[in-house]
Amino acid sequence: MSDLPDYTQRLGEPVLSLRGISKNFGAVSALTDIELDVHAGEVVALVGDNGAGKSTLVKILAGVHQPSSGVIRFNGQEVALGSPADALNLGIATVFQDLALCENLDVVANIYLGREQEPWRLDEVAMEVRAWTLLNELSARIPSVREPVASLSGGQRQTVAIARSLLLEPKLIMLDEPTAALGVAQTAEVLNLIERVRARGLGVIMISHNMEDVRAVADRIVVLRLGRNSGVFTPEDSNHELVAAITGASENAVSRRMNRKQASEAMQ
Repeated sequence: MSDLPDYTQRLGEPVLSLRGISKNFGAVSALTDIELDVHAGEVVALVGDNGAGKSTLVKILAGVHQPSSGVIRFNGQEVALGSPADALNLGIATVFQDLALCENLDVVANIYLGREQEPWRLDEVAMEVRAWTLLNELSARIPSVREPVASLSGGQRQTVAIARSLLLEPKLIMLDEPTAALGVAQTAEVLNLIERVRARGLGVIMISHNMEDVRAVADRIVVLRLGRNSGVFTPEDSNHELVAAITGASENAVSRRMNRKQASEAMQ
């Protein structure tokens, strides 16, 4: 596990800072004292086994759930995310794994779906120009913005979903399993897309189970285990250390050593 104070100091004040975030569902503790920083122009991968608390944390940041305790700071100010609208208005965009696209509508309609400035009088030309501009900035490989989403590949659909999230000019974007179920070429397309989003100066939280994809684009890797922080790593850190933090192997090794020591002392 890497100690990263010099790296984070060079990046300056984080765009997002979490301190002591906990979430309880009745008697069940889903998150306990989570700490996380994300800086502008940084990709932070959030990894962990199933049940580690990743989805709960993302839903807190998306305004779907509210934390039971802890502090959320955004751009240096303490904030409360009481609803998804609060998160969007603040500048936090989320692309969930299901993408929430309407396959019967074209690319422009999907990018603007629910975000039309004047839904009773749509400016089709302005919407199309803005859609093309966003997609060109992302170097998207989409033949036409009037193409129905149903005809697009998985990578192209992910591009449309990310372009839609950028429409409101957020400062932080969260991507939930962006390369899941994609082929090699489509995965490479999405990873390049994430790098272009970072180049725009956005903070990026990437949730993924694919360690190869994580190492390809992440600046830091934050591990959650059983709802707690389990380590912060760089892509250069060994795979053994990372897997140990995810599975708890390092904790189990320490516990076994302590138990053997206590047993030895008791026999003396």
